[in-house]
Amino acid sequence: MRRSAHVLFRWLRRAFATLLVLLAIFVLYRAWDAKRRPFLKAWHRFVPPSEVRAADLTDRFTIEDYLRREDRVFREVDENVSQRLDAEDRTPTNRYFPESLTSPRRFARDWNRTFETAPDGGEVRGGALLLHGLTDSPYSMRRVAEILKSEGIYCLGLRMPGHGTVPGALTKAVWEDWSAATRVGVRHVRRRIGEGKPLYLVGYSNGGALSVKYALDALEDANLPRVDRVVLLSPMIGVTPAAGLAKYIGGLAVIPYFEKARWLDVVPEYNPFKYNSFPVNAGLQTSRLTTAIQTQIERLGKAGALDKLPPILAFQSLIDSTIVAGAVKERLFDALPSNGSELVLFDVNHGSLARAFIDPSVGELMTRLTSGGNRRYALTVIANAGPDTLDVVERTTPAGSASPAVRPLTLAWPAQVYSVGHVAIPFPADDPLYGGTPDPGQGGGPIHLGVVAPRGENGVLTVSPGAFLRISWNPFFPYLEERVRRWVAR
Repeated sequence: MRRSAHVLFRWLRRAFATLLVLLAIFVLYRAWDAKRRPFLKAWHRFVPPSEVRAADLTDRFTIEDYLRREDRVFREVDENVSQRLDAEDRTPTNRYFPESLTSPRRFARDWNRTFETAPDGGEVRGGALLLHGLTDSPYSMRRVAEILKSEGIYCLGLRMPGHGTVPGALTKAVWEDWSAATRVGVRHVRRRIGEGKPLYLVGYSNGGALSVKYALDALEDANLPRVDRVVLLSPMIGVTPAAGLAKYIGGLAVIPYFEKARWLDVVPEYNPFKYNSFPVNAGLQTSRLTTAIQTQIERLGKAGALDKLPPILAFQSLIDSTIVAGAVKERLFDALPSNGSELVLFDVNHGSLARAFIDPSVGELMTRLTSGGNRRYALTVIANAGPDTLDVVERTTPAGSASPAVRPLTLAWPAQVYSVGHVAIPFPADDPLYGGTPDPGQGGGPIHLGVVAPRGENGVLTVSPGAFLRISWNPFFPYLEERVRRWVAR
């Protein structure tokens, strides 16, 4: 018996050693592979020293303090990046070149910065904090703010630390900075609207994760203002395990030879309101944040404390290459109490000519997410009315039921679109930057990224053609708008 145990122990030790060797080889290969990426620029290396950190954001830190620091950060970027560009970086598509087509200065407003909106003339009947996504900016919350404003809701679109400036800022930011900023924002909205009026959180992608985190924190900290309802757009609730491995690869960046290992993507910065380059640390922070959320959900669920969570309305595309789409249902909604929450899923276009090329696992995922009954939340699927039509319907299965109610919509899939996707959810078709039919009259600039679809030979462009072919606007935004209006009207 003792000999068998000794043999087993020796086998396990060898297996563990082999695993470590394989992991080391993988990390070194990824770090070496990073060497082939383009040269790093000033906007990759510069980190604004005045950016706020969690330690700065005490209970006494106001939104006025936040905006003053934000002003300093943007001045630092202008002085250290925009005013010091090399001649080769003064191109028509470099957002950091003030005269480029993609410079935020060419737009009616710099939507990289925190913004506020308030109802015109009428009484403010509620308030909302709007949280954008990772590598993103408050621009993605622009249209939602317009919708809420028309419903009498004051909105604060808060720029998260490390965002809206230079990608290098995300090499140092941590999710605790974003969480602390969220608390500053909620406190301000509550003071702005006063007591007794509804308070909402609206979060897109990483902002959705931060919204859920705040709602959970408020269950455990009586000093945090409680929110009444939450809206999530492509919420980042689950990420791939590779995000956690990123810290080992990025750790080699302390060696000058492996400097580029700090980056997963180094791409030209042609988008005025979103980083294209993606640092390893950003992926690591999403992994840390989503892990913290899962741990907290499990702990509060066992304690029976989730019953006090506010109702959540979430919009999620079945196809999502950024996050684990199934996690929104399985790790969040399945844990929710019976409080009137609803999950809306956008199916793929089964009437598209591209349906023959869609991976069969997509259908399996939809079956997995919609099978079974006795849910404590409503589940809505936006899908083709039939296999031979582009018209769509709403199929809603109420909480506790297994039978969906079908409602025709006056909407249809565009013929060449086969799915929605992660980045498209908060943008309508007429968005002046990302829309498929942009309306320049809405304060847009001289470039419309949503209609760029270059055709030509491989190996010519400095950006992958796939970056332009990925849909950046939501064909069913009118439906999303209708549901958000009903949600706040309650």
